[in-house]
Amino acid sequence: MGPARSVLLDLDGTLVDSKPGIVASCAAALRVLGHDPGHAPDIVIGPPLEDILRILLAAYGDDRIDEAAIAYRRHYGETGLLGSELYPGISGAIEAIRRAGLRIYLATSKREIFARRILENLNLAAYFDGIYGSIPGGELDHKPELLAHILSNHGISPSHSLMVGDRRHDIVGAHAVGMRGLGALWGYGSREELEAAGADRLVERTVDLARAVLSMLDP
Repeated sequence: MGPARSVLLDLDGTLVDSKPGIVASCAAALRVLGHDPGHAPDIVIGPPLEDILRILLAAYGDDRIDEAAIAYRRHYGETGLLGSELYPGISGAIEAIRRAGLRIYLATSKREIFARRILENLNLAAYFDGIYGSIPGGELDHKPELLAHILSNHGISPSHSLMVGDRRHDIVGAHAVGMRGLGALWGYGSREELEAAGADRLVERTVDLARAVLSMLDP
């Protein structure tokens, strides 16, 4: 028996299409701050919330990021998170990864409390050995810190683990802690973005996810 194999999964754009709920909550936050959301630029999913809001507010010449984040999280906690839909094929992929004996962890820049509620709402939480996201205070907002925290907490070997995500942050974060990164092409990031970030491999369809993960982590 070698070291346990582990897979760390991003949430938004990897397991779920969360854009409708995120867009609705961003619009709600803009309204709270007195802006017309109809003039907002397109929302980019993937970066930490404060980075998303900074870009949005800049279009209005506003820098009240903390106020916007509070308004966003209030709306998201009440209704926005329910707008997350599982990508077809993901449930089966997670079941197959679990059956193969891998440990499964969630690694998202979304608030941990929201991520847990989304997985519970979709009946997926039980498959995970740990659910990790950002926490109040900001020290786990960025992927390298978050991944290092998960590896350290569970004594996970970077060489026997893998990060799966749809944006450059996931791949760059994985490499920063010595893990390999598998890029998911059905999410919000493009093939060009994931290749430029140095993804070790790309997977095009959710039905191929388990096979790709297992082949990269074969003992």
